[in-house]
Amino acid sequence: MPIDRIDVRGPRFAAALTTVVLAAVLITGSGPLLAFQALVFAIGAVAGVPRSPYAWLFRVAVRPRLSPPAEFEDAAPPRFAQSVGLFFAVAGLAGYFVGPQWLGLAATGCALAAAFLNAVFGYCLGCEMYLLLRRTAG
Repeated sequence: MPIDRIDVRGPRFAAALTTVVLAAVLITGSGPLLAFQALVFAIGAVAGVPRSPYAWLFRVAVRPRLSPPAEFEDAAPPRFAQSVGLFFAVAGLAGYFVGPQWLGLAATGCALAAAFLNAVFGYCLGCEMYLLLRRTAG
């Protein structure tokens, strides 16, 4: 399978893990845990979604237990979504480590809301932003 096509279930699995991590960040106020999630976002944004740690976990531990994928999707929208997540994670890190604290909470909350929508409803806000930008750019 080419790297520009991905199993549609993979990003949703990654969003579920991201939801758990970001919820833990909000509960604990852990900047280092948010830094870990920012690193995961950065790998997905720079190296590509199939090379992210959560994609590796999906490939190794989850996908072998599932039926073959019924469909694949273009990797570009989820990759853009990883960039959006990285932006919010970096803003959150700035809030947690430099201040103000509310910035860390708000940015983490926004990223959590987006991850939750993808994990539970299969609605990827970053992917939709990507498609809207592509349509607007022509």
